[in-house]
Amino acid sequence: MDTLVENRAEIWEGFRLTLWMLLVSGILATVLGTVLASFRVSPVGSLRAIGTSYVNVFRNTPLVIILVLSAAFWPTVGLNSIGVLGYSTFVTFAVLGLSVYTAAFVCEAVRSGINSVATGQAEAARSVGMTFTQSLRLVILPQALRAVIPPLTSIYIALAKNTSVAAIVGVPEAAYVMRRLSNKFTSDVYAIFLGIALGYVIIVLVLSGLLQLAERRLAVAR
Repeated sequence: MDTLVENRAEIWEGFRLTLWMLLVSGILATVLGTVLASFRVSPVGSLRAIGTSYVNVFRNTPLVIILVLSAAFWPTVGLNSIGVLGYSTFVTFAVLGLSVYTAAFVCEAVRSGINSVATGQAEAARSVGMTFTQSLRLVILPQALRAVIPPLTSIYIALAKNTSVAAIVGVPEAAYVMRRLSNKFTSDVYAIFLGIALGYVIIVLVLSGLLQLAERRLAVAR
């Protein structure tokens, strides 16, 4: 336990980076996943093919491979110094990898929410002259949002835990700090594991609570 107290600054920095990666990759994955979901339900065949191909590729590829390829690919095209908000290039690559991976799952959750909206809603939107994009943005997606919060909760919780995989490409987040401290202080390895695990549990519980609160508020508004 003394090891955790003495190294609390390093542990906090690791969790701060974990939270930053969770926030940024969560936002990017949500935006990209929603766009892909609109492709999946689009009347344009080429857009449906793009959305389907993306989901099939990224949902069935291990996250480890995506992160390694992300860290290896971007420098080869000249993007070898694109750190964001003071974070290193590898952190940026890891966030991009987490985002494109998670977007495939967000896409399927949003698509299922769109399909849960009564077809009469889309028909009514078309009857008043709305285009597909307008009806999707103004009529369908606002209603689908209420249905997708529970599956999105599971996806964001998985994303919070998946940030630990970024340690394999040298990102000094919480799991990386845990490994470094456990190698340095072998006698306190169990305390280090439990302390870091408790941090992840707190993150997941807070995230789950916030999303459940959002779900209840939307349910009342409905």
